[in-house]
Amino acid sequence: MLPPVRCFTCGRPLGHLWPRFRELVASGKTPGEALDELGVDRYCCRRTLFTSVTYIEQAAKYRVGIPVPPERLKIWG
Repeated sequence: MLPPVRCFTCGRPLGHLWPRFRELVASGKTPGEALDELGVDRYCCRRTLFTSVTYIEQAAKYRVGIPVPPERLKIWG
């Protein structure tokens, strides 16, 4: 899953906060402290950032495409 671009509840833009949020948490701050420092005060926005998990790094290691035979790619006859 990709990081959230907007809050799912109120629609506030959050995508620009995601990299800094991850940096702050990686540096040893608690998620609550990081969100306070970023100025995220709405509980819906805090939930959206706090519960987001990015799987793109793990998924990128593996081949996700399934080979399709050429005859299945022909749509018109």
